[in-house]
Amino acid sequence: MELKDYYAILGVKRDDDLKAIKTAYRRLARKYHPDVSSENDAEARFKEVAEAYEVLKDEGRRAGYDELWQHRNDPHFGAGPGPDGADFAHDGNFDDIFSSIFGQRARGGFSHQPQGMRGQDIEMKVAMFLEETLEPQTRTLRYSLPEYNAYGMVEKETPKTLNVKIPAGVSDGERIRVKGQGAPGINGGPNGDLWLVIHLAPHPLFAVVGHDLEVVLPLAPWEAALGTKVTVPTLKDPLLLTIPAGCQTGQRLRLKGKGLVTKKTTGDLYAVIKVVMPPKPDEEAAQLWRQLAENQSAFNARSEWEKA
Repeated sequence: MELKDYYAILGVKRDDDLKAIKTAYRRLARKYHPDVSSENDAEARFKEVAEAYEVLKDEGRRAGYDELWQHRNDPHFGAGPGPDGADFAHDGNFDDIFSSIFGQRARGGFSHQPQGMRGQDIEMKVAMFLEETLEPQTRTLRYSLPEYNAYGMVEKETPKTLNVKIPAGVSDGERIRVKGQGAPGINGGPNGDLWLVIHLAPHPLFAVVGHDLEVVLPLAPWEAALGTKVTVPTLKDPLLLTIPAGCQTGQRLRLKGKGLVTKKTTGDLYAVIKVVMPPKPDEEAAQLWRQLAENQSAFNARSEWEKA
């Protein structure tokens, strides 16, 4: 039997990994399948591709084949007792050595039936509101599954509807695996998986910082100066927050446990103070501001500059 260059048949390099070999096999199997190919030698090429893949997809067979190929020009390679105790040297014919490495089935040639291959994984984006991450959710997903023939060619797509449970505490970009709900396997191989990629929709009020939340809390100057009570929104029910007198813009007030839920803990909500000035004052309001300025004449709002 002639020792064929299986790497050349598949168009791969000798150090390519199994993924590259599988990709090359599937591409060539589709190209030369007798049912669809217009090539004159399609059937022979298809069998040749299948034979090459049969050997190279298995780590042990590939190692044995590589050793044969390395010594293909050595007339003494293979001399010695074979599997049945007989001595042999290849003399340009590798039948007996193939049998000893790959088993007796190699004497009659390799099986050309395509092997079972795992189906492809499918990825879906799932958009969620921040409020939905606080509790487990059930989503109804609709997607299409490709159906392959025995040689890896897509014959049609079938719609699928699936109810999935999304746990509480998911984060933006998190991937959730739904085992076996991807594309069906080829020629009896196992199904691929469905992967859900979580995308959290931006919230009009809350900014996400890790598993904490921040909300800007506008205060009038007199509210910040004198202190007050303000109703603050949360992802659930609003809460009444006490604002201490003398608050400054940028000051953060913590509402413990009102942030995002995680698998281990719950984050906090921070109300970030922002002092908001009223519109341009009329003469009466301006007079009150002048009185305040005179009363607070010792206060220097830019004292930090002098320290610097």
